[in-house]
Amino acid sequence: MKRRDFLLGGAAVGAVAAAGVVVPLALVFADDDDIAGGIDGVAIEYFERQRVGSLAGLSSGEPQYFDYPLVDQSNIMVDLGDRAIGGIGENRSVVAFSNICTHMGCPVTDYQPEHKVLGPCVCHYTTFDLSKDGRVVLGQATQNLPRLLLESEGDDVFATGVFRLIYGYANNLAGVNVEIASTAQ
Repeated sequence: MKRRDFLLGGAAVGAVAAAGVVVPLALVFADDDDIAGGIDGVAIEYFERQRVGSLAGLSSGEPQYFDYPLVDQSNIMVDLGDRAIGGIGENRSVVAFSNICTHMGCPVTDYQPEHKVLGPCVCHYTTFDLSKDGRVVLGQATQNLPRLLLESEGDDVFATGVFRLIYGYANNLAGVNVEIASTAQ
């Protein structure tokens, strides 16, 4: 092998390796405006638009729980008080996430408003930062929580889809023959 061929081959391998690092990092740090139309390779699934609450019904730091897109797929919606990725409302601070841990599917229901985190998970103590797109702060999970895509119309809050896979599904509704969650009150 000639020296020139060796150097060109090394440069090609380095470029492929760099792309394998840069592209996933771009997806991790993408703002909601960047993903609104979808990103190839990232699970964004749109479902029937469903009312899940009201902006006036949310108190800063007080979580509300609801099922979406299916009955018994529990989620948490909270007004974080500060702008957040994917947030809606006047301050873009209202967000919603699946509260099923991405490690082994255990429920995560303990919201700590002083730190804007959900957790720890009752099984293995994973904690997620809701102000940073549901990123893992501590624990066994290696994936962010699935974020629900929200829209507001006047005072009403609607869920329209899910960004990332809900634990236990290869497709958030694949092969499921169950009732779609009904409209919230």
